[in-house]
Amino acid sequence: MSTIHDAAPFAVTSADGTRIAFDRIGDGPPIIVVGGILCDRERTRPLATAFSRFATVLNVDRRGRGASGDTRPYAREREFDDLAALVAAAGGRAALYGHSSGAGLALRAVAQGLTVTRLILHEPPFGADDVESTTAAEGLARSVVAELDAGRGASAIEVFMSAAGVPPDTVASMSADPRLVAMAHTMRYDIEVMGELTSGGALPEDEVGAIGVPTLVLAGSASPDFFRDTASRIADRLRDGRLQILQGEGHEPTPALVASAVEAFLDGGTGSRAGNDRHQVRRSP
Repeated sequence: MSTIHDAAPFAVTSADGTRIAFDRIGDGPPIIVVGGILCDRERTRPLATAFSRFATVLNVDRRGRGASGDTRPYAREREFDDLAALVAAAGGRAALYGHSSGAGLALRAVAQGLTVTRLILHEPPFGADDVESTTAAEGLARSVVAELDAGRGASAIEVFMSAAGVPPDTVASMSADPRLVAMAHTMRYDIEVMGELTSGGALPEDEVGAIGVPTLVLAGSASPDFFRDTASRIADRLRDGRLQILQGEGHEPTPALVASAVEAFLDGGTGSRAGNDRHQVRRSP
């Protein structure tokens, strides 16, 4: 039976001295779970618990969130170092799962040399490289950063989540949540991870091509089209990749369904060339 072993979380010390907190859940081959924008380990705990059926899960508070520290100035390379410290804490060998901008971070870290056994990228929100797409992404990022620079974290949440199509009642609830407002400054970190102010959030194709580890790319059939388009583009450019579509699922998917796809991938050895290996995973009836 899986157990969260902490009254206080476990922690590692990153290369710059920052404390990075995590829960350790379950028993089996290690996997590190990295959340996206405004996600701490509380938000990713249901998914981590689902993974704990077959793995030892390190469920992470990224820097600036939850119980983790936050050394300034921010650089995404510091988060690469955070992940390296977590791999070391897992015994030097671990799979890496990232969701949304956490998948963007995982992709870039592995492309820059982070050693992992397997990589799972779940709807990384990179966009197309046409002028319309990059201009829109940069414009939204600048609007969010302007609110953060003015000390209006709740407003920054409203701006971003409204643009993402989140229903107004949910946006209002999120922007009034003290836990989320306390993390609002880290939205700037996800903007940097995704390159939205430097490349308009376009997919870094050279970095994708540098990834040699077997990689599973996940997207939901009910998610906005661009998530599946991006997932397909990534899978097609990977050296050893596999694309799976989670039928009926959106950007916040059912943890048990994601866990089934990840378990099968981790048990199945190497990935296959993505262009010839596309799978659909359905909800149980």
